[in-house]
Amino acid sequence: QVQVVESGGGLVQPGGSLRLSCAASGSTFSINAMGWYRQAPGNERELVAVMRKDGSTNYADSAKGRFTISGDNAKNMVLLQMNSLESEDTAVYYCYADVTISRPERPSYESRYWGQGTQVTVSS
Repeated sequence: QVQVVESGGGLVQPGGSLRLSCAASGSTFSINAMGWYRQAPGNERELVAVMRKDGSTNYADSAKGRFTISGDNAKNMVLLQMNSLESEDTAVYYCYADVTISRPERPSYESRYWGQGTQVTVSS
C-alpha cells in the first residue's frame, strides 16, 4: 500500500502565496507521476498540475504563470508553489500519486493513490 499525505493549506489574502507539499510513502513502489487536483464547492474536481517521472509537467490554464510544481524523486515528494492567489483558487486541494507496485514473484501493477485533501481559502 501507498500513503499520500499533503500539508500546507490555509487562509491567505488575495495576491498572496502558499506552498503545498505532498509525500508518498510505502513499500515496493515507484512513482510514475504526482500531481494536484482541486475541488471547489459545487464544482467538479479539476487537475491543477502534474509532474511525471521524466520531469515533464502540465498545468491547468488557470494555474499557468502562477503555480509551479516541483519534485524530489529521492523523497517521493512534490511541492506546489502557488503565487498571486485569487478567490477563485479557493478549493480543497488533493495530491495524488500514480505508482507501479512491485511484488515478489507476482506481476507488478499500476494504481493511483490520493491524499486526504487540504483546504486552501483565498479571502480578504
